[in-house]
Amino acid sequence: MALWSLAVALVLSMTTWFSASAVIPQLRVEWALTDGTGAWLTIAVQLGFVAGAVLSSTFNLADLIAPHQLILVGSFGAAAANLGLLACGSAGPAIALRAATGASLAAVYPPALKLIATWFQERRGTAIGILIGALTLGSAMPHLVNAAGGLEWERVVTVTSVLTALGGLIALSIPEGPFPFPRGVFEPRMIGRVFRNRGVLLASLGYFGHMWELYAMWAWMVVFFRVVFGESGAAAPLATFATIGVGAIGCYVGGVVGDRLGKPQAAALMMLISGFCAVTIGFLLDAPSWSVIVVALVWGFSVVADSGQFSALVTEVSHQSYVGTAVTLQLAVGFTLTVATIWLIPVAEDLWTWRWAFSLLAIGPALGIVAMIRLRRWLDVGDRD
Repeated sequence: MALWSLAVALVLSMTTWFSASAVIPQLRVEWALTDGTGAWLTIAVQLGFVAGAVLSSTFNLADLIAPHQLILVGSFGAAAANLGLLACGSAGPAIALRAATGASLAAVYPPALKLIATWFQERRGTAIGILIGALTLGSAMPHLVNAAGGLEWERVVTVTSVLTALGGLIALSIPEGPFPFPRGVFEPRMIGRVFRNRGVLLASLGYFGHMWELYAMWAWMVVFFRVVFGESGAAAPLATFATIGVGAIGCYVGGVVGDRLGKPQAAALMMLISGFCAVTIGFLLDAPSWSVIVVALVWGFSVVADSGQFSALVTEVSHQSYVGTAVTLQLAVGFTLTVATIWLIPVAEDLWTWRWAFSLLAIGPALGIVAMIRLRRWLDVGDRD
C-alpha cells in the first residue's frame, strides 16, 4: 500500500517539472522566446534542483527530517513557484521561478527514494523502479494536458500546480517502513566522503552517463516531433507523452530484471538499447512516421528503465546512516550534467540538423556501460582496490 500511495504522490508532485517545457510553443509566441531562452526554462529547473540538492546534502536534510514531512514542504514550494508563472509576462522572472521549482523538488524526489527503501529489503530494485516510473509518468503528464487541444498555457500551469500540492498531501500520510535507516546527525564532512566509497562512485558514474542522455531526450522530444508531425495539432504532444510515459513501464521491467539478474547487468542492457536508439532516430526523419514512433517508444522505454538500479545500488552500498545524503548528492551531480546536454541539443541541431543531434546523447550510455561492468566485478568478485 505504501508503494502505490507514494507512487501516486510522486506522479502528482513531479508534474511541475516539465510544466513550462510542455507549453514552450505557446510561450514562444506570447513571450517572443528564442530557442535559447526556451531552453533555459528547462535548464533553470535542473540548476535549481542541483542547488537544492547540494544544500540538502550539505546539511544532511534527507537524513535529519522525516521523509514524508520533507516531501510535503518541497511539494508546496514547487506548486507555489510554478503558480507564480501566471504573473510573469516575460522569460526573465519565469526562469527564476523555474529555478525555485527545481530547488523545491529536490526536497521531493530524493526523500521519496529513501522513504520507499525503508519498506523493502528484498525486491528493492523493483520498488524503486516503480517509484521512478511514477516520476516518469508525472513528467509526461503536462504533454498530455497540452495535447487536449485548445488549452491555454495558464491552465496547464494551474492544473500541474494543484496536482503537485495534492501529491505532497498524499505523501504526508506515508510513514517510514519496517526497515528504517539509522538516523543521521548533522555532519557536513559526509558530503566529501560519499564518493570515496568505490561502490557508490561506480554506481554514480553509471547514473551520470544515464543522466547525460535522459533529460535532454525528454526536454526536446516535443520539438523533434513537431518536425515529424508539423507544428499544429495534438500529434506532437501526444507522441511526446507516449514516448516519456512508456518509460514508467520500462522502470518496472528494469527493476524486475535487476532484482533477478543483477542491477549492474540490467542497467548496462538498458543503456545499450537506449544508446542505439539515440544514434538511429535522427536518420528516420524521412522514413514513415510510424517507424519514428516505434524507435521513440523503445527509446522512451529503455532510457529510464535503468534509473532505479542506480538508486537502489546506492542505498545498498553507502553508509547506512547517510543514505539520504548519498542519494541526494548522486542526483545533484547527475542533474548538473543534464544542463549541458539540454543546452547542447538545440546547438547541435542548428549545426548538424536533427539527423545527428540526438547521437551526442549516446556518449553517456557508452560510458555508463563501462562503469556497470566494473561495478559488477566489484560486487561479485570483491575486487575493492
